[in-house]
Amino acid sequence: MPRTKKTRQANNTSSVYFGADEYWHGRVTVGTKDNGKPDRRHIMRRDETECREAVRELENQRDGGQIQKAGVRRWRVREWLIHWVDNIAGPSVRFKTLEGYQTAIYNHIIPALGDNWMRKVEPEHFERLYANMRAKGLKPGTAHQVHRTARTAWREARRRKVVMENIFEVVKAPRLDEEEIEPFEPEEIQALMAAALARPRNGVRFILALALGTRKGETIGFRWSRLNKRTKVLSVKKQRQRQTYRHGCADPAACIATRHKTKPCTAPCKKHKRCPAPCPPGCTGHARYCLSRVGGVVEVDVKSKKGRRPLPLPDQLFDLLIAHEEVQAKEREAAGSEWHGGDWMFTQPNGKPIDPRADHDDWKALLAEADVRDARLHDARHTAATVLLLLNVPQRVVQEFMGWTNAKVAERYMHVTESMRQDVAGRLNGFLWAPE
Repeated sequence: MPRTKKTRQANNTSSVYFGADEYWHGRVTVGTKDNGKPDRRHIMRRDETECREAVRELENQRDGGQIQKAGVRRWRVREWLIHWVDNIAGPSVRFKTLEGYQTAIYNHIIPALGDNWMRKVEPEHFERLYANMRAKGLKPGTAHQVHRTARTAWREARRRKVVMENIFEVVKAPRLDEEEIEPFEPEEIQALMAAALARPRNGVRFILALALGTRKGETIGFRWSRLNKRTKVLSVKKQRQRQTYRHGCADPAACIATRHKTKPCTAPCKKHKRCPAPCPPGCTGHARYCLSRVGGVVEVDVKSKKGRRPLPLPDQLFDLLIAHEEVQAKEREAAGSEWHGGDWMFTQPNGKPIDPRADHDDWKALLAEADVRDARLHDARHTAATVLLLLNVPQRVVQEFMGWTNAKVAERYMHVTESMRQDVAGRLNGFLWAPE
């Protein structure tokens, strides 16, 4: 039924009127304030058409859920990212993930975009940022890390209506060409295992990586108490991880006052290759010198729930571990009171766990001893996964064995080696060119 002249308009209907100030005014109800009263936005224009167009635009934004609630704080990029990484992401992610977020935010995003309002940031801002990073010669992986961090922060901002649209639905990730991994060939595996067995101590540590694909942090974090000698099953529960030192004192700025750099280096400087800048006021760095510091190499949970897994050991590998335990027992007896307890499976001569950096150096030395091409220790994990592919182990079993949460990870770890390609060529020879 059409509204008559004396009937009032329905609640929350927009209105346009000409005021005594000779301006056209529009009133649009866009929601409700915290006190329960209607949130009516005011528009004022000289021209009636412009006023009505502005009213319709505001109505469309309201209907599309793009109106920021009255009293909601406006955030600058710097403010939001610091709040997000400290209070939202920080308590819920792992240390290394948080460290990556902080590097991307403090080293790249804030210096480039920090003073912008969150709602004013456009896709072009990040596209220019990625281009500038490439121009400076930074690695593609660094730009990709910045993209992933910003995308996660903006997704949360959209969820909390800090912004009305997520620009990362438009922004494309910078191109990242992943390096092709070449798993070790069978003869390389044999050479590495022979060189590892020739070592007087801890050689079986690398055989574990080649045979079972255990991660570096998992392997150097194994304890004897997690080996079930009856079932020959080794449980993966924890890993050792190097974390940046952090202050554990009450006043980080005053903690290491003597370590603060107060003046720039005088030229020519013989102490530094690249002279560091003087410390800013209230500097809280130099945590590695704090007497109450936390961090360093610590034991943490493995990467995911799937990472906590039982590993059944081949008989030969189990026997090697038992022989290694006997060697370690003799070292413990020789060290006497100097031995540090901890039940670690792989240790330094005094019983302390292996340092990740020393473990890296040992791997490089093993490659040289075996006369095998240079490769990362993590390539041994790729090799183990590829061997399971060669043995026709079902992918679901491979996923459980390797501790992968997502089955798609198999595509990155299971490779077709040169020997596999040659085998295919041989089969084609036998099938297509076989004698009649």
